[in-house]
Amino acid sequence: MIRFLQTPGPALKIILGGILLVICASMVITLVPGGIGNEFLSGQPGKGIIAKVGSEEVTATEVQRTAQAMIRRQFPKGGPDAAMLMPYLASQAAEQLITQKAMLAEAQRMGLRVSDAELRDEMQHGQLGSILFPGGKFIGQEGYDSFAQSNNLTIPQLEQLESEIILERKLRNLVTGAATVSDADVRKGFDKANTKVKFEYAVLSQEDIRKSLHPTESELKSFYEQKRPTYTNSIPERRKIKFVSVDIAKLAAEVQVTPQELQSYYTQHRDEYQMPEQVKVSHILIKTPLPGADGKVDEKGVEEARKKAEDVLKQIKAGGDFAKLAEKYSDDPGSAKQGGALGWIGRGRTVPEFEKAAFSLGNGQISDLVKSSYGFHIIKGGEKQQAHLRTLEEVRPQVEPVLKQQKAAGMAEAAANGVLNQAKALGLEKAAEAKKLPVVTTDFFARNENPRPGELSPQFLDAVFAVKEKSPPEVAATAQGYAVFELEGIKPPGTPTFEEIRARVEEDFKGERTGALLQQKTQELADRAKAGHDLKKAAKEAGAQMKTSEFVAPDGQVPDLGSMSGQAAVAFSLKPGGISGPLISGQTGAVLQVLERKDPTEEEYAQKKDQFRDQELQGRQNELFGLFVSNLRAQMEKSGKIKVNQQELKILTHRGQEEGQ
Repeated sequence: MIRFLQTPGPALKIILGGILLVICASMVITLVPGGIGNEFLSGQPGKGIIAKVGSEEVTATEVQRTAQAMIRRQFPKGGPDAAMLMPYLASQAAEQLITQKAMLAEAQRMGLRVSDAELRDEMQHGQLGSILFPGGKFIGQEGYDSFAQSNNLTIPQLEQLESEIILERKLRNLVTGAATVSDADVRKGFDKANTKVKFEYAVLSQEDIRKSLHPTESELKSFYEQKRPTYTNSIPERRKIKFVSVDIAKLAAEVQVTPQELQSYYTQHRDEYQMPEQVKVSHILIKTPLPGADGKVDEKGVEEARKKAEDVLKQIKAGGDFAKLAEKYSDDPGSAKQGGALGWIGRGRTVPEFEKAAFSLGNGQISDLVKSSYGFHIIKGGEKQQAHLRTLEEVRPQVEPVLKQQKAAGMAEAAANGVLNQAKALGLEKAAEAKKLPVVTTDFFARNENPRPGELSPQFLDAVFAVKEKSPPEVAATAQGYAVFELEGIKPPGTPTFEEIRARVEEDFKGERTGALLQQKTQELADRAKAGHDLKKAAKEAGAQMKTSEFVAPDGQVPDLGSMSGQAAVAFSLKPGGISGPLISGQTGAVLQVLERKDPTEEEYAQKKDQFRDQELQGRQNELFGLFVSNLRAQMEKSGKIKVNQQELKILTHRGQEEGQ
């Protein structure tokens, strides 16, 4: 199965989507009689094995390939975001694979099997039916082999994947078959989700409260004494240095690179200058629907997409402007704005169907409809570039600066060490004078203060604060090269007097008081509004700002209150005229009073109740199966039937992070 995940071909989105749908669904082993079987083998996972699930192993290779497939689907072009997510996705991939094997083992223990007839029916009428049996006709053994190979699968592997999907579906159906939703539950849930309210609300802000605070000197001094432990040694250690810099950039400007050096570097890095076969293409994408929760594709939606794509193709063949039509119709937002242009693409960068068509087109030639897992493509061919090795003259503008930088860095390091040796023998000033370099003396500064931003690096400052008083000169790397420095003095950490940090004390005082006052004043506002049943009057007396919302649903957002699914959800439980208690959200406090309430009509319910019932039932099934899977994992781990090799997982996620960089 894992080999299949390497390539985002047509089967990837379908088969993997089906498997991960089951794995990731939120869904009770207690409903299944018999518990977990005892036929699994024991033994701790070895090297390269992330986990053992009974007698099955989850290998590091499987996990890595699964995580890489996730990365490719989310970040087809790679980039820093992909690198940052790699450790997380490797961990997620391991969890998914362990859970999948646990479910398959439990399905087999319960006696669930997949017959050859069921597999054939799934191949013809299931998720792959439109690919393997277009128009109801089998694509033939050659086409079947080609399809499997295009996804890095053998025929047995492909059929095993499909069998696992069927088996997991049977397990899910068995577990969730008892799930029901009553008419009362449907109506209650529908009313809750579709009721809207309009209200006015009074808002108090921490900022306004803060502005109103004017603490006396005695209050601040008392606060300072109360918080004195907080301010102990809050003045950090500070140091003063003198240093001499050696700038790599200045040396690089004077460095000359010989033809021999250029040739040697080019020869050593030839692989970097190999240009792959490429073609410049544009396309128009008409997306097809993704598989639903049951794994099935909306064939009606696919046919609608096909008709739309055929209409666009007719317009192009009739002389329509490809770029303008791409801007108007393409569902690929990135390229649509560029008139459909994708730029240069190489082999292995796109799905197989797209790649085959793109490399077969002549310059300016328009393809017929090309079906992929994303939808229907209309491709316009462009320039082609055969695989070749770039010449030394072509890459010289990139190579020469690199060599200059390398030579200059070596010269700078040698020069800095020369200054250091002389400084240790003669003193920093005389060493600098001999090299005609200026000596810079700083004021006292803390570790988190850079006396020369852009010149001195954080690593250099770390080195400064690592040396002891009266130490000989030291050398350390800077943002621009190297610097030889000598410690001039140290001011140890200290506790400031009240006068020295009065401004900070006042800020701390206001910050602490503001939060408490916001809670207090919002409570007082709510109490006063309820007592007089008049929010506006209470708001005026409290200095709060009055606002009015639009009609808002439970999934809506309201300024100063945030999500209506949070504290503000109380509005849906109040009758018109009802006043809430205090609602604290971040930097604001509020009290609301419901003005109007719109309950869904009988007509709306009649129109949508079947759809809502399906949603509620699916949610109930997801919850049920999620509990089942969670309990299954917990019991298998407790009984030792799942053994996770945390050391191997740690190594893999660390390696994944390095490879993503």
